[in-house]
Order: sequence, then C-alpha cells, then structure tokens
Amino acid sequence: MNAAPAPRPARTLPGLFLLCAGLLASLAAHAGRLPRSEPVPGGVFVSALAPAATPPRANYDGRRVLVIRGAGRWYALVGIPLRARPGKVVLTVHEPGRTRTVSFRIRPHRYPTQRITLKNKQMVTPSPKELRRIRRELARIHADLRHRRPSRRVDTAFRTPIEGILTSPFGARRILNGKPRQPHSGIDIAAPAGTPIRAPAGGEVLDTGDYYFNGKTVFIDHGRGLVTMYCHLSTIDVRRGQTIKTGQVIGKVGRTGRVTGPNLHWGVSLDGTLVNPLLFLPKPTVAALKQGARTQSPIP
Repeated sequence: MNAAPAPRPARTLPGLFLLCAGLLASLAAHAGRLPRSEPVPGGVFVSALAPAATPPRANYDGRRVLVIRGAGRWYALVGIPLRARPGKVVLTVHEPGRTRTVSFRIRPHRYPTQRITLKNKQMVTPSPKELRRIRRELARIHADLRHRRPSRRVDTAFRTPIEGILTSPFGARRILNGKPRQPHSGIDIAAPAGTPIRAPAGGEVLDTGDYYFNGKTVFIDHGRGLVTMYCHLSTIDVRRGQTIKTGQVIGKVGRTGRVTGPNLHWGVSLDGTLVNPLLFLPKPTVAALKQGARTQSPIP
C-alpha cells in the first residue's frame, strides 16, 4: 500500500507577493519603456489599443503607424509632424472584425528661437553646384527616414547615444546669419571630439554617408518604421547592413558638415515623421542633458 502524498504547503502571503511581482516584472520587461505621450507638433501620441492575439493596424494622416505589444496589449505610437496644426485629429484602428477611430487633440506648443552665426557663408547660402548636391542628398536622406522593415520586436526603451550638453533643442526656429531656416528636426548634444557614440537600442545599420549639411552620418533601422539618425561624426565605425546591439559604438563625435563645434545631431523618425528624441529617454537622462546646458558653456 502506497503512502498518501504529502499535502502541498499553502502559499503564504509573502510567497504570493513574490509570484505577482515576478509576473509584473516579466510583463514590464516584455513591454519595454514606451515613449512619453506628448501630442504636440513634433511630439508623439501613445494610444492603448484593445488586447488581441494578432496585431491591429493603425493609420494617421494617410500613413501607417507603429504598433507594438507590451503588458498584454497593443499600443499605437503616432508621430506628429512639426507642421501639424493644433486641433482634433483622428487615428484609424483596424482590429480583427472591426474598424474604429480614436480621436485626440494636438495641443499648441511654442518652440524657442535660435540665432546662429556661421563663419562659412556657403553653409548658409550654398552655390548652385552645391544646391544640386544637396537636393540629391535630401532625396536619399528622406528615403532612409521613411524606411519600413518588418521586425518581430521593436525596442523603444532608448538610452542616450552620448552624455553631453544639450545645445540645441528639438523644434527650435533656426535663424542662420540673420536668415530664417527650417525648424530644428532633432537635438544637438555637444561633447568633446572623439567621444564614442553608442546605439540607443538594437537594430540594423540602414545607411551611412557624408553629406553637405549633415556631415558623416549613420542611420539605424530599429524596425517597423522607427529609424534614428546620427550626424556630424568624425568617424563611422559600422557598415551598411550590420546588426547593432544596444550600447554598441557606431562612430565618434566630430564637426563635419554644418556645425559651430563638435556635437552630435540626433534625429528620431517615427513612420517618416521626425519627432522629439527626448520623449524616448528616461526623465532623469533628459534632466541631466538639460542641466548640462544650464551649468556649462557650449563647446567651441
């Protein structure tokens, strides 16, 4: 005759707490960190969608929107163009068996004005020959920023590419040698020349080049319409098609292209729309970059 099995010990409250904490940690790790929702021109609107086994599709302003999974549900990340007017807009969501709309309001936002003096006047008013080069380069740059590659996972929990001083914020109205130019479509972080630049998240090197305004540049494709751009490098340490891990060195800070000193211009494109990179960083990191801008002088 077999002995009766010993009864299982009852779960204690501390044991249940540890089990729940472990499940929550697992979900959080799967979700990653989403960008902060800031529905302003040049910002990002994050919309929680219904839980579903298959990913829904979402469209805004005639283009497809990045949808990622986290904590058991789907989220739509909407990049809002800098040219967008404040007011009510609509996100269209195609879920299994139905199509619905999500309304949200773009809030007004006032960006600062920056007046910059450049000694090289060709960088403000290029010659006809240089303009032809610039047009060719812009076509290639825009194609890279609109690139969309299927990917099972998209990491939006970015780290800062370098530690330094935020010298030029996103969206700033630029006045170069007294002439108005396009608003700033990324952020500039000043750091000593040669500082290693690290990938903020994993991905694949989409393109590299040496451009008139941007200097030596690297594009990283993070998947499904999320592309990042790194400009004014002194050296490029990666090649096109190379798989990149978070924190991997992709190049070094330089002063190539249109610059006043060594710095990194960092841009983030979400489904072809350039948005504020600071929304993808943790708040303490953003505070440190801004604190550096208040307490230190720009690097000449």
